[in-house]
Amino acid sequence: MNAFSRRSLITGATAIGLLATLPASARALPAPPPVTPNRRSFAPDEQRFAQYLMLVSPMVADMNSSGFFGGGWWRSPNAPYNARVQEHVYTLAWFATQARSWNPYRGNAQVLAALDAGLGHYLGLQHADGSWPEYSRDQHSLAATGFALGYLSKTNALLRRSNVLPQRQAQITASLRRAMTWFLNGSNGGVWQRPLTWANQTTAGLAGSALALRQDPDAGLRQRLTEAFARLAATGQSPAGFFYEESGADTNYNFEVMLPELADAWRQSEDPNLVAMTRKYTDWFGYNLLREPDGSGWFTNVAPNSRTSSRFYADVRPDPERTALNNQFVPVVPDLAAFVAGREDLAAARSAWAANPAPVPALVKPDTSPRILAHAIYGERYPSRAERTAAIARLPYQRASFVERRSDQGQDFLFVRRPRFYLGGYFGTRRATSLARTGLTFLWHPVAGTLVQSINNNNHACWATVFPGQVPDSDGAQQAEFLGGEPYRFRYRTPSGSVVTEVTVGDRITRSVRAGSAATEQIPLVVRDSDTTVLDSRGLTLTRGRVVIRFDWAQSLDPALRPASTITYPGRRMFILTVPHNGTFTLAISAR
Repeated sequence: MNAFSRRSLITGATAIGLLATLPASARALPAPPPVTPNRRSFAPDEQRFAQYLMLVSPMVADMNSSGFFGGGWWRSPNAPYNARVQEHVYTLAWFATQARSWNPYRGNAQVLAALDAGLGHYLGLQHADGSWPEYSRDQHSLAATGFALGYLSKTNALLRRSNVLPQRQAQITASLRRAMTWFLNGSNGGVWQRPLTWANQTTAGLAGSALALRQDPDAGLRQRLTEAFARLAATGQSPAGFFYEESGADTNYNFEVMLPELADAWRQSEDPNLVAMTRKYTDWFGYNLLREPDGSGWFTNVAPNSRTSSRFYADVRPDPERTALNNQFVPVVPDLAAFVAGREDLAAARSAWAANPAPVPALVKPDTSPRILAHAIYGERYPSRAERTAAIARLPYQRASFVERRSDQGQDFLFVRRPRFYLGGYFGTRRATSLARTGLTFLWHPVAGTLVQSINNNNHACWATVFPGQVPDSDGAQQAEFLGGEPYRFRYRTPSGSVVTEVTVGDRITRSVRAGSAATEQIPLVVRDSDTTVLDSRGLTLTRGRVVIRFDWAQSLDPALRPASTITYPGRRMFILTVPHNGTFTLAISAR
């Protein structure tokens, strides 16, 4: 670890005294020296701070004299009017105030001066009504204000406990009160759409409000917060179970942002609505996150996602990890244990990290989320490996046979489990956004694992019938008829009727397509490095261990199999199977 000179390392009251004597124009101090972390110096549950320790010096060096966090470290546009760029005040506050053997920045005058300037710029962006801007100076942004409530309330807690920057403390307190007055107003349509448009942003503001009101109680605002939690439960979550992101489901925002913010809000408020919402989401997630039977990871049902394209999660995810705070709910929502790391497995991963002789890798701009640090304040509630194993055994698709259909706002989500297969589909009179892809969305086998994953926001890697010009039926709404029976039957079509697809699910899956003209069947296959694939004119055979999967079209055609150029997973990659046909095509999928 690099050493600080005695002149540059000024701590506690000395630093505050120095700041008090400097004119405002001179407070932009040079950056402190950089630090090279020693892996073995960090407690296991604080390893997440190592990479952020490396950010302090270059981050301060990129700040201008007004306190703007330049350099593109976080959020875009990287413009002085974007309040979200300033959220790294929490990062500087943490290192400026926390005593650790590996943290030479505690009390450092240069870091404190940068923090003071950063807070000044942040607070100076607030509008008179209490909101902050993001994409333009005049915007009154839900996201910028919601996340400001969280980061500023947590920053103020650090400043108060360390008794530093007392004038900023008072300014933050007043700023948070103005922000809560704007944010908690139920008639404020910019925050409280019905249903919510971006539930994660609203939840972040409620979490920050809960902490701010614990620091500075206000009976009127507390009542508004209680009402807001109830309103969140009523308007922020679909009856299907997901949290609203542009009226649809989105794994990244739901699991990596919304649920941690919900945990943050719950730890500050203990509001029971938040536990009920988590139980409902955990049930939904159990149908949509597909565990590899060998324990190597999880595939997502990504095709219906409205905003982002998170396709795969490792089974154990050491820090820095955006989903880490979800472990707070495990004691009260035991089924959530399936989706967080077991204590023993996480401990092993952390031990391996500490023993790794390689230098700690630097974070890459702009992937330096201050949320990683801000959500480290509650301790850990990870399940034991046995508790997690039991929760995995309770996943819905561990059962051999069911049909589950959930609907909301013109969208139908279908999950069909039979002993040999688990198949997903997304249909309806509308789709949440143009990123979503309709039709069949995944295929999973209880021994082989995920075989097909249809990707959103991608016309070349979705399960579809494709017309010339790369026009897939899945890039649009497709309404379904759920016919029932055994094998289970359903049928779906494009609005114009250009493609009608009928599917049966039993011991095998049959997909019959009638298109208005010549077209191509397109299937995005997940292929392990150890798999064997054999393609012939009448079908494809995929062998995975002792399982043999056959995709058979029972006629001589001219198929092709090519690797996807950008879609890979650990030990796997995606291959796109394409089969041109004259407009009539039947595919049978069997396993032995």
